[in-house]
Amino acid sequence: MQIDVYDSYARSKNGDVIHFDVFVERGISKDKAFEYGRFWLTKIGENSDGLDQSRCNYCHSEQANKHVQEAIQKNGYYILQLEGCPNPVT
Repeated sequence: MQIDVYDSYARSKNGDVIHFDVFVERGISKDKAFEYGRFWLTKIGENSDGLDQSRCNYCHSEQANKHVQEAIQKNGYYILQLEGCPNPVT
């Protein structure tokens, strides 16, 4: 499965930066990737308004590994947690 990667930065409730990538199946719109990012923030107990659409941008496309493919098939997206994230969240 080919995926598109959206590099995303949000502001946490306490003002810290949360950096994560939203992985979606190739061809999914930026708006949908943004929606998934906001949903994930809510899921981890953060304010979805902390993610501004201008801070969720297409980065590149790549071949997804099996774990990412399974998550995308199940949820529609996968989050790669980078800086400031409550790693790991499933």
